[in-house]
Amino acid sequence: MLSGIKVDFLKIDGSIILDIFRDPLDMARLKSVNRVAKTIGIKTIAELVEDQATIALLRKLGVDYGQGFGISQPSPLAEIA
Repeated sequence: MLSGIKVDFLKIDGSIILDIFRDPLDMARLKSVNRVAKTIGIKTIAELVEDQATIALLRKLGVDYGQGFGISQPSPLAEIA
């Protein structure tokens, strides 16, 4: 179980995020994973956040961070301060 592992973040797989508007099961998975993480004090990161609608929903559900083209394009590490 996660409670026995010391972690600061839990990454929610992009395969779940990609279909949250079309698949009620993926929406339920997202809500469940996020709720469990919050209960045990772990911040969540959503992968494959591709648009503003997804960002808005993730904010509403209390997901802490997001990754994906809807947030920022990938950049070469050499160019990042």
